[in-house]
Amino acid sequence: MSRLAPTLVLCVVGLTACGAPVNNDTTAAEPTAPAPAPSPAPVVPREVTRADIPADIHEDSWARLPTVARESLSPEDQRVFDLIVNPDSTYAGGLRGPVGMWMYSPRMAEHIFPARDYLRFGNDGERDQRLAELAIIATARELDSQYEWSAHEPAARREGLEEEIIELVRAGRPLPETQTLPGLGDRERAIIQVTRELVNEPKLSRDAFETAQRLFGNEGVMDLAGLIGYYTFVNYTLKTFDVQRAPGSELLLPLP
Repeated sequence: MSRLAPTLVLCVVGLTACGAPVNNDTTAAEPTAPAPAPSPAPVVPREVTRADIPADIHEDSWARLPTVARESLSPEDQRVFDLIVNPDSTYAGGLRGPVGMWMYSPRMAEHIFPARDYLRFGNDGERDQRLAELAIIATARELDSQYEWSAHEPAARREGLEEEIIELVRAGRPLPETQTLPGLGDRERAIIQVTRELVNEPKLSRDAFETAQRLFGNEGVMDLAGLIGYYTFVNYTLKTFDVQRAPGSELLLPLP
C-alpha cells in the first residue's frame, strides 16, 4: 500500500486530519422550523366573450332553447310562470339560467320551484345562508359546474363565508386535521365532507352521517342531502341545455 492510503483513510473518517477546521461546539443544533407552505396562486377570473358561446345557443336565454314567453302559454301554464316570475321571487326580473329551461315542463317546474325555495332558503328565509352557500359551492366544485360556482361564489362571500374556506373548496384541498382556517368549524367541515362523499362515493360513510346527524339533527341531514341533490339536478339541467354564462360575466372556477 502506498504512503497516501493512510492519509486518504483519515480524510474520509475525520475531516480534521485533512486540515478542515475543528468545531469544538458540541451543543445540539436548533431544529429548523419548516418553511411555511406557499400561498395558492390567486385565481384570475376569465371574462366570457361571444367567441366562447356555441353556435346553437339562443341569445335571449344563453341556452339551447329560447326563453319561454308568458303569452305563448296556456292559462294553466301561465299560473306556473307567475309562480316563478313575480315581485316576491328571486326571478322577479324574468326567467333566466336553468330555471328558464324548466318552463318547458311547467308541471315539473310547479313542483320543483317551491322545493328549490325551501331547500335554499328554508321556511320564511330562516336557513343560515352562509352555510347554505357553502353547501352550494361545495356541490358545484365537486361537479365541476362552472356556471353554478361562478354564480354562487359572490353570493357565498356576501353571506360572510370566509375567503380561506372558499379557496379550500375551490382548490379541492383535503380538510385540515386541526382548526387552522378562520371560520372552519365542525359544521363547515361536516358540510364539505358530506358533499364530497355524496357526489363521489357510493354512499355516505357512517362517520360522516353520524357527525352530520349530531350537528344538524335528522331533519337537517335530510335538508342538506336535499340541497346537494337539488344543485346536482340544476347541474344536469345546465348540461342538458348547455346553459352559458352571458358574455361579459366572469368564470371563477379554474377549469380547462
